[in-house]
Amino acid sequence: MFHIKYRLITQTSLSSLCFKLMFSRPIAFAQTWKSWFSSCSLVGNKNIILMGPPGAGKTTVGRIVGQKLDCPVIDIDDDVLETTWNMSVSEKLQDVGNEQFLEEEGKALLTFSASGSVISLTGSNPMHSGGMQHMKKNGIVVYLDVPTTVIMSRLKSMKVDRIVGQSPGVSLKDILEFRKQFYKRWYDIRVLCGGDAAAEVVAEKVLDAVKRYQSSELETFISTRSSRSGKSMEKGSCKFFSDVVTEGLAPDGGLFVPEGGLPKFTAGEWQSLLEATYIERAQVILERCIHPADIPASDLAEIIGTAYGENFTCSKIAPVRHLSGNQFLLELFHGPTASFKDFALQMVPHIFAYCIPRSCNYLVLVATSGDTGSAVLDGFSRLHDTDKQRIAVMNFFPEDGVSQIQKSQMIGCQKENAWSIGVKSDFDFCQTAIKQIFTNSDYTGFLTVEYGTALAAANSINWARLLPQIVYHASAYLDLVHQGIISFGSPVDVCIPTGNFGNILAALYAKMMGIPIRKCICASNENNVLTDFIRTGVYDLRGRKLIPTFSPAVDILKSSNLERYLHLIASEDGQLVTQLYNQLENQGHFQLRKDLLDKLQQDLVAGWCSEEDCLAAIHSVYSTTGYILDTHTAVAKVVADRLQDRTCPIIISSTAHYSKFAPAILKALRIAEINQNPLSQLHLLSSYSPLPPVHWGLLETLKKKGNEDHQVCAADMSMLMSHIETLIQNHFLKVF
Repeated sequence: MFHIKYRLITQTSLSSLCFKLMFSRPIAFAQTWKSWFSSCSLVGNKNIILMGPPGAGKTTVGRIVGQKLDCPVIDIDDDVLETTWNMSVSEKLQDVGNEQFLEEEGKALLTFSASGSVISLTGSNPMHSGGMQHMKKNGIVVYLDVPTTVIMSRLKSMKVDRIVGQSPGVSLKDILEFRKQFYKRWYDIRVLCGGDAAAEVVAEKVLDAVKRYQSSELETFISTRSSRSGKSMEKGSCKFFSDVVTEGLAPDGGLFVPEGGLPKFTAGEWQSLLEATYIERAQVILERCIHPADIPASDLAEIIGTAYGENFTCSKIAPVRHLSGNQFLLELFHGPTASFKDFALQMVPHIFAYCIPRSCNYLVLVATSGDTGSAVLDGFSRLHDTDKQRIAVMNFFPEDGVSQIQKSQMIGCQKENAWSIGVKSDFDFCQTAIKQIFTNSDYTGFLTVEYGTALAAANSINWARLLPQIVYHASAYLDLVHQGIISFGSPVDVCIPTGNFGNILAALYAKMMGIPIRKCICASNENNVLTDFIRTGVYDLRGRKLIPTFSPAVDILKSSNLERYLHLIASEDGQLVTQLYNQLENQGHFQLRKDLLDKLQQDLVAGWCSEEDCLAAIHSVYSTTGYILDTHTAVAKVVADRLQDRTCPIIISSTAHYSKFAPAILKALRIAEINQNPLSQLHLLSSYSPLPPVHWGLLETLKKKGNEDHQVCAADMSMLMSHIETLIQNHFLKVF
């Protein structure tokens, strides 16, 4: 038990020790591979191992890379197999057959040894586990990821119609798809290769990818309020991905952002993902955003596969549906808690558990205006049992500021490591309180010393929350291209119901990464502070009171993630951002300079929707299409109708399932008698055979007994801190 051990150490020394233990990057992996290059050339005594399907260009690319590095080049087919067997590969295959050939090929790898070389594997080498384990011991495996359609075209031009492992009756496409599982198992680095990419270009990509792999110290994060550049920061004070996931909020009260910006994809790289599944797209995009020193590709793949598995009711995960005219819906409600928050919060708990050290406990604090709470609770409750013992989550929500179904859902999602607390205030109080708790060093230090527990954040202020959201905005565009609605490069607009600015910021990030988004339309409800700000450059909270609406997830006046965007358009001027937010805190308002407002308005337009127009939109769409929008999507639909110019498609983010807001939906559909029981309301909606059907996860949650059992506290900081300490005592100090 932590509290017994900690009393033997002074508070000062222990706080310092625990801080280093809790917040240092998990660098055992990083140190291993960085030692390969510490005093050598790019390759040193290790090998660069090129892997991919037949026709990927491994041999040609390997020769070019070898020439550029002035190191030996080894082709496994020509220089190892044929030399070992004293016959051609085709003759060996004909002699022993498919299965024995793979075994013989693997044995040849087991006896092979090289260093400081560029090695081109055969397309079937990765199918032999022992051989690949031997190769990986002394090298970096680079996967040349070429779309299957491109490979088939290349093989056809080479007059190749069969490859190793292809049994009678199995198509070439099927065997190529089958092999992907083996490539994905072994690679350290992926290089996307479009159909028209020249070998010279691919070789440069390989070199750039290897340089990135060995240079994790360059992928650091800074605070939006930092006045120092990364170059001037003291050695050892740099923040990496693992650090910002763990810490959530920067010590100075700012938000973490990548110092070098986000990765850029070429048009060819994006187009290589047109045939990919949602999970495959997520893997590729997140690999570029998360350094393998923090999460290696194989572990990241496991996390993504877990996040977007059977817990989503639609196999496409985030399907795009045509609504009418040039409007398309990006359906983000197929996760277990029926909102877009599931995309991040089915993944972030696993990322968090991976990044934190095993030596300390963590309590994740969350403030929610509705959807985040149940998504966080559900996500963290799906951790492995050993992780649940060291990671707990506490969710604060406005007791009277969420829908009845949302409240029932949050209470119903409580598990052994996840709890909800209703607060007699609004969301802004909850969010501000959590920020103040994180920056209260006396309190956080006390929790560390007394209970061996660190606090962490899972709100959209956590950088890891934003990355999965970038994926679905990119994927939606790729789906429109794949469906033939547009050609790649043609622009689209996106319209997003916006409160805390995280979802729309992710769309802006997707645009920066190369997705041709023209305008991001910010849709507000009657709490329209963002609409006024985007139109005028004045962020003014003076005299504003939060108005409860039918779309509670965007009932927000202080939009936290806006700070990240302002830092971006201000060319990372942390001093200016600090000045603006100090003024907002002290005076209740700030105003952007004209040049910054001009930049902002190049990306963003904004509008807002009244309660009456929201309900009218739900009724109109249902009457004409049979489709039911939720209240937040209806807000976006109204604003999109007003602001789109119809010169390009517009993708409306459908951020929640209508089942979460049954009373408002029933009112919009003009059903007079509304039963106050949430479960009865959903059954009533289901009787109308709506499109999409009522959400199964909500039905299951509402069927659980005890959905009214939860704690409620006053809007008082000391009360919140007391609840936190009590939870820590009850969960972490008991013997499991």
